[in-house]
Amino acid sequence: MAKYSSFTTTLLPLAAVLTVLLLVAMPSARGARTFFVFGDSLVDNGNNNYLLTSARADSPPYGIDYPTHRPTGRFSNGLNIPDLISQNLGAEPTLPYLSPELIGNKLLVGANFASAGVGILNDTGLQFASIIRIPQQLRNFQGYQSRVSALIGPDRTQRLVNQALVLITLGGNDYVNNYFLAPVTARRLQYTIPRFTEYIISEYRKILMELFNLGARRILVTGSGPLGCVPSQLAARAANGKCAYEPQQAAALFNPQLVEMIQSLNQELGSDHFIAVNAMHMQNDFIDNPRAFGFVTSKVACCGQGPYNGVGICNPTSNLCANRDAYVFWDPFHPTERANKIIVETIYTGSEKYMYPMNLSTIMALDSMV
Repeated sequence: MAKYSSFTTTLLPLAAVLTVLLLVAMPSARGARTFFVFGDSLVDNGNNNYLLTSARADSPPYGIDYPTHRPTGRFSNGLNIPDLISQNLGAEPTLPYLSPELIGNKLLVGANFASAGVGILNDTGLQFASIIRIPQQLRNFQGYQSRVSALIGPDRTQRLVNQALVLITLGGNDYVNNYFLAPVTARRLQYTIPRFTEYIISEYRKILMELFNLGARRILVTGSGPLGCVPSQLAARAANGKCAYEPQQAAALFNPQLVEMIQSLNQELGSDHFIAVNAMHMQNDFIDNPRAFGFVTSKVACCGQGPYNGVGICNPTSNLCANRDAYVFWDPFHPTERANKIIVETIYTGSEKYMYPMNLSTIMALDSMV
């Protein structure tokens, strides 16, 4: 994009001056690129702070290791996966879409549309009441594009969206907060685990195609982590400290089917628009052998109560570990900042075992040549 080195403000109306400034600030494919985030609590940067929901992380000790040492709505002791990807992009963190600060030049950085508690299915997370389900996240993405178009015009907005990096993280809640929510659930009665997995993969495919139709062209799609090994499931279902069988079986089915679905989508579209992030393989590495990665434990959460600190939620009265870097899990469900750093490093440099068909470093190198 051409840069405007100088201009005479006396000859331009104020609106034109502001437009030129915005164009200069606009990210390019060769610089810090625009970044969009969709999904659940693993990637929510604070949208749920603005909602009437129990799925929130806006009280201590959340954020204890964040630069401000205050809770931000991230389900982490510090930075989450989108924050760390933004750092690697050379960009500031994306703001929540609902944040009143998301105006002007901040819009050109991108936006985080994610909302804790959501899943692929609209009946996932009903117990959390007011959360931003995926259809609404996609409508918000359309609203975002309209706001940016008012600033820089529709053509430049389309280019900004086409050149952006997109991250979407879904699936875990469809099992934990839907299928396995109780000993008997509507989805359990309706489907076996293999059939339910096939169903949510087919629904995920529709979501990804809608993202593509809205202009996204480089989309990182994460699978579920090792669901049976998180402290909440160890506390509720595990025997003798072993990962809970059924949730682990579900994750083992979901991830390879996600890769197959993405391979099919890319073949249909004629290009590698979608990149599968095998979160289960990534996390299994340090869950199976935590000491090899410098962790003391991969079973006990840093913040929580009950067996494995896996009962309930992290709150100001919870047990709290002194050294968060020694723990894989921050709370009963979510990784620590240090575990997130390992995940993001693998997103950037991992082999096809973790990143299919290519890692983010390769994506960035390819896109820099366009």
